[in-house]
Amino acid sequence: MITPDLESGVKMWHLVKNHEHGDQKEGDRGSKMVSEIYLTRLLATKGTLQKFVDDLFETIFSTAHRGSALPLAIKYMFDFLDEQADKHGIHDPHVRHTWKSNCLPLRFWVNMIKNPQFVFDIHKNSITDACLSVVAQTFMDSCSTSEHRLGKDSPSNKLLYAKDIPSYKNWVERYYSDIGKMPAISDQDMNAYLAEQSRMHMNEFNTMSALSEIFSYVGKYSEEILGPLDHDDQCGKQKLAYKLEQVITLMSLDS
Repeated sequence: MITPDLESGVKMWHLVKNHEHGDQKEGDRGSKMVSEIYLTRLLATKGTLQKFVDDLFETIFSTAHRGSALPLAIKYMFDFLDEQADKHGIHDPHVRHTWKSNCLPLRFWVNMIKNPQFVFDIHKNSITDACLSVVAQTFMDSCSTSEHRLGKDSPSNKLLYAKDIPSYKNWVERYYSDIGKMPAISDQDMNAYLAEQSRMHMNEFNTMSALSEIFSYVGKYSEEILGPLDHDDQCGKQKLAYKLEQVITLMSLDS
């Protein structure tokens, strides 16, 4: 079909939609043509998966309903964040909440939800990826402290879990609160825990490669790291700044 165009004189129009061509990749057709006509089917599918999503969120955001005890590292890390907030006079609970969300749920769990192939030997097609993205977005919204305003123009994937997100937010707040009430982890217990984890996974990781990656950041931000180490009393007692300077010097000689 050809119609007049002011610039080129004519304008070409397709008489068929792109998805009707045979060279379309598998799964792209469904993901690109989702419309409100499928809302009933979306709601039915969501109802089928609801229990599994609830179980996943409850397991992640619970100190009791889980297959194993809460890792000591999580308690130790959250206490460290609270100590830093107290040290710098940050009393806004939303800031503390955001710190904890950014360092664990949003950094680790969202990645696992969206990319199960990182853990399991599976193939993730485009349809599965789209579905997992909806769950991951719901997970991220649950960790947010801001209100989510939805309207008639909001996408369907946002509307699907709109009524569930307030409950999920309560789970997140309860999770952080329960961890805060747990007994503090001493440095000795944390060191023993890390040593045990290192022993258990001794042959599973390339430690030299990991150290090399860490040192790349140390070399790039050496001044920013050495400064606080010099001014911290506990770090000063262990002479961490001096030891780090020695490591940097030795590595520069080897290179």
